[in-house]
Amino acid sequence: MSDTNIIAAEIREDVGKGASRRLRHQGKVPAVIYGGHREPVALTLELESLLHASENEAFYASVLEIQVGKDRKQKAVVRDMHRHPFKPIIMHIDFMRVSAKEAIRMSVPVHFINEEESPAGKASGVVIQHQMTEIEISALPKDLPEYISVDLSKMDAGDVVMLSEIELPKGVEIPALAVEGDEYDAPVANAVHIKESQGTGAAAAAEAEAAVVDELGGAEAPDEDLEDEDQDESGEPEEKED
Repeated sequence: MSDTNIIAAEIREDVGKGASRRLRHQGKVPAVIYGGHREPVALTLELESLLHASENEAFYASVLEIQVGKDRKQKAVVRDMHRHPFKPIIMHIDFMRVSAKEAIRMSVPVHFINEEESPAGKASGVVIQHQMTEIEISALPKDLPEYISVDLSKMDAGDVVMLSEIELPKGVEIPALAVEGDEYDAPVANAVHIKESQGTGAAAAAEAEAAVVDELGGAEAPDEDLEDEDQDESGEPEEKED
């Protein structure tokens, strides 16, 4: 395992919102690791090293190794992370333990490839739009990809790539499609003509996107619930800091 996937941590006994504030003032990050049919454990991480690790896209979609001292190690994935609204501070991070024998569900980023080489990419007056930036997948830890590649090399004007058409790596599936089938299917990318009267830029892209939604009968990627407030280990909202 590469050094970038190893996260050094310390066991934390002092918990609660007041303790978390004191840690942040010391340049540390309160954390918790849970799951794996075991009790949650409160941890402390170094802010600087965590910020560096979090700059890598793979940090959010890879199996990490949480290391406490020299002998205690645990495979885990990032489950949630809260940042300060404007300061370069990670307020809190949650890890979930993983087992080599149990599939995990995670959202991984989408990488679009061969877009410029496609007929649509070479055509004048055609815009390729990315309708998704990440996809929730299910896989065993050994099969977990850092991202999903979507090949657009054959995309032509008017084409739409649907979620069900993505070629997934071995051992990976999209849970919603497996359970709900075509009802969950949604566009991942599409290529639309831009009229001369539309011009270019955000307004043209928005108009083109509205057109493809109409064409697909209103099919859109489902929205995810968003949390507005940080939470500590007890599930209570964190107090806001200046």
